[in-house]
Amino acid sequence: MTVAGMLLVNDPGSWGHIYPPLAHAAWHGWTPTDLIFPFFLFIVGITTYLSRESRRARGDDDAALVRQILRRGALLILAGFLLNWFPFFSWAPDVSNRFVDRLYHVRIPGVLQRIGLAYLISALLTLRTSRRAQVGIVTLILATYWFVITRASIDVPALTVEGTIDRLLLDWGAYGNHIWAESKSWDPEGLLSTLPAVATVMLGTMMAPWLVLERPLADRLNYLFVAGTALVVGGWVWSGLLPINKNLWTSSYVLFTAGLAAIAIATATWVIDLRGSRWWTRPFVIFGVNPFVAFIGSGALARLIYSVITVPDGSGGRESLEALIYRTAYASWLPPRLGSLAFAVSFVLLWLGVLTMLHKRDLILKI
Repeated sequence: MTVAGMLLVNDPGSWGHIYPPLAHAAWHGWTPTDLIFPFFLFIVGITTYLSRESRRARGDDDAALVRQILRRGALLILAGFLLNWFPFFSWAPDVSNRFVDRLYHVRIPGVLQRIGLAYLISALLTLRTSRRAQVGIVTLILATYWFVITRASIDVPALTVEGTIDRLLLDWGAYGNHIWAESKSWDPEGLLSTLPAVATVMLGTMMAPWLVLERPLADRLNYLFVAGTALVVGGWVWSGLLPINKNLWTSSYVLFTAGLAAIAIATATWVIDLRGSRWWTRPFVIFGVNPFVAFIGSGALARLIYSVITVPDGSGGRESLEALIYRTAYASWLPPRLGSLAFAVSFVLLWLGVLTMLHKRDLILKI
């Protein structure tokens, strides 16, 4: 569900015509869209535990587990950078060396880079530590981050500690600005805010045992519901002092979204496994077994049709292939927001078709 939701919100027909729940909060606050990334990281935490325990059951020692963690983290970071770099050249018509120009403007942080770093750090921190120690580590991370970011403004993006660090590390002057192009002065996946994202993954790892303990499923789900509710309340209370903010990945946002993720996965498990309602789940299973194909493939396709491939617009200029498709197939007969949503739904269904073909052939990209 999280992967399908990611594609839905990332690929509208028009960024100027989006239903409010399908757009990120402008700064402080949250929308359903702001839950997608932390839900994904929470799931990464759950699968980290399940994978680790499975490998231990097969006889892997800690050294083998560490090698696997480092390998996976590095591959995720590399894949994210390559996706940002794609198509590896600049398409500006007045640039003499388009390959070099693209390097000067490639964004270094990104979603997969954050997933890779957060996974790598959290997996190492939870490899041999006890539950009590993990609670202490998460508490220390969130409290320290709260202290650090409130040393400056958290209301103006460019004035935040996060923004200052991003510019210091990623704005290379004559060699280009490698921050998110939409902001230029701060990056929503910057280095500092990756620290609390580690806590999000750790919370998923800490709750994963409740899905597999040798106890009745109903009892285990009760633990998840109670823990999730406690985190949501804790995050909401904390937001009175430190606003919920996805771009800064504030400590209150970590607790609030991890709590909602725990409630969501407990609800899904209750419906699917306890109540036995599975008739509707197959499309989400297909998205779930190949999430990185969905992310990398849809990201590359979106880059191509939204900006790289252009066509004549009928008035002497050019427009992106996506704009042509949206204008002729959707906006020509639907209201703007509904047409934009219909394009996004079509994009999701296109990738459901691609992933279904891979699923039938048992082709899964494993990292």
